[in-house]
Amino acid sequence: MLPTILDRYLLRRTLTPMSAVLISTMVAFLMERLMRSFQLLSQTTDGFKFLTELLVNLVPHYVGLTLPGGFFIGLFVVVNGLNKSSEIDAILASGTSLGRFAAPFVGLGVVLMVFSVLLFGFIQPYSRYAYHAVLHAAANAGWNGDVRAKALLTASPDVFLTADDADASGSRLKHVFIRKIGPDGREDVLTAISAVVLKGAGDQIVKLELRDGRQVSTTREAQVYVTNFSRFAFDLPLAQSAKLLRLRGDEVSELTLIELAQQGFGKPTPALPRQVLLAELFARSSRALILPLLPLLAVPFGLSAKRAGSGSAMATGGVLLFLFETSMILGQAMVSAVHLPAIVTVGGPAALFATVCVATWVTSRQRPGENPVSWLTEHVAVLFAAIARAFRPQRVAL
Repeated sequence: MLPTILDRYLLRRTLTPMSAVLISTMVAFLMERLMRSFQLLSQTTDGFKFLTELLVNLVPHYVGLTLPGGFFIGLFVVVNGLNKSSEIDAILASGTSLGRFAAPFVGLGVVLMVFSVLLFGFIQPYSRYAYHAVLHAAANAGWNGDVRAKALLTASPDVFLTADDADASGSRLKHVFIRKIGPDGREDVLTAISAVVLKGAGDQIVKLELRDGRQVSTTREAQVYVTNFSRFAFDLPLAQSAKLLRLRGDEVSELTLIELAQQGFGKPTPALPRQVLLAELFARSSRALILPLLPLLAVPFGLSAKRAGSGSAMATGGVLLFLFETSMILGQAMVSAVHLPAIVTVGGPAALFATVCVATWVTSRQRPGENPVSWLTEHVAVLFAAIARAFRPQRVAL
């Protein structure tokens, strides 16, 4: 069946808030994760390259994480807006049933479900492994003898180096600061107006020549020595070859849906615990399968928001989605820690959430806007109002 004008209108209004929520939330998550990686990336002169690769490999993970919430918020905003402007009253009065009104939303949910299966099942496992591969490469890249301005470099496990300014080649430095810890516990802090980095034979060590500086040495016995110098040189090792990265599949999150099913239901004993594999399989499948069911929950929430207020309705919907996601994580943790069956700890909460969506939709079809959702949101609104009154400063009569 081809989409009607009403279908295209509803989908167009849904995609705008949904995209805004997905993009803003995903960018916030990406920035938080990348901020935690800056310390590691600053240890290598290829930090920007690694940063770009990390960003690309993190996108599939956070798209999957924010997709259910963004889809629900987009649906709620559209239905609530149509409800407040009485457009939905005109749509229903024209002979369009509530089921036909929700049909384009369910269709969009089906499309997102197929996308999520591809994302959770095949794209994310490879991107997760690629993310760990980039972190492994960054951690073992070490120092190649080049210095960038204001970069914080660990030239060796005992030497910390930074410079306020450096030329394009990274070999001529200005305003240099070095902290070095000796094997006997002695700490040397060196500052210099300028320095030159000279690579030695075989590119295994570099020589650092400091000019016009000062050395402050502190022994283990807390004795301090200060020395001024016009020229001071010492050798630093370059990065050595790193160990090979493990193969993909050592972690359950790096397996595709097909690999999870083959190992989880296969007869040979898998390398990972069977119930852990099944828990991951059920959790990924549940996150994808709930997407077509979210309109069955979002439409009644949007209709009831006219009576109870959009704030309480949105809060109630957010709590339900949070409980679903938390139950998936908690269920997987219980399988790993307590060795409970995955069908109970993960499949049970997913089936319960699906039942809530279907039951809410069935009850709302009889009298739209008057259903258990409206009752719940009204009581949540009353609770929020009572809390607000309790913390509101009272006026004292004079």
